[in-house]
Amino acid sequence: MRAFSDLRLACYFGSDEELRRILERAACLGYRLVAIPLEPQLPRHRARELKAMASELGLDFVTRTDVRARGRNDLLSALRRLRRRFELIGVICQNKEIARVAARDRRVDLLLFPPEAGRRFFDGAEAELASSSNCALEIEIMPLFKLDKLSRIKLLAVLREEVAIAREYGVPIVISSGADRPILMRKPRELACLATFLGLSLEEALDAISNIPLSLVERNRAKLDPSFIAPGIRLVRKGDNCHEAI
Repeated sequence: MRAFSDLRLACYFGSDEELRRILERAACLGYRLVAIPLEPQLPRHRARELKAMASELGLDFVTRTDVRARGRNDLLSALRRLRRRFELIGVICQNKEIARVAARDRRVDLLLFPPEAGRRFFDGAEAELASSSNCALEIEIMPLFKLDKLSRIKLLAVLREEVAIAREYGVPIVISSGADRPILMRKPRELACLATFLGLSLEEALDAISNIPLSLVERNRAKLDPSFIAPGIRLVRKGDNCHEAI
């Protein structure tokens, strides 16, 4: 049994009631792991409240924020400030400089590009950097349907090329809905079927909305655990006054 994920429900909510309706729909559609981009200044206690609300509905809520940086220094400053506060960090790559810096930084989990064919910078150099830093390429599906026919065709061609490049360099691909309204949310297998138009097999598309995002979240949660030192190393308490790393 797969645990399906939607790591970017871009639905705006202004109250707990609106958020609950979004989460209820996600649970009804069959998702188990969800994330909604949150404001960087969100208080920690508020994040705990959101997790508790989702848990009541049988959902695992992942705290996520997306960084929109003006330049290299702005991005690095944001990553230093936010990395320990959120389980997922996405970077919206609005120019090539931001894309390159984000792809090589291990504090970045997801690379996200604007839904316009001429504003995407995921090429071989970008993929090589992303592969070394273990960050994933995130592709949103629902924004495609807001484009006119010609723009949609152009973007689909670019996305198919990006998928091929990601495969070549071993960059994980995460498929998210990017739905900005509950009515645009789709069942996981419907989302996977739509993702096959990007050149993914059905099995690859299903992995991109289940196994890959789940492993990404689990890895980050392990890093945020107070006992984490480095990959494969954590602190273990032995006796009353002794610690050792294993």
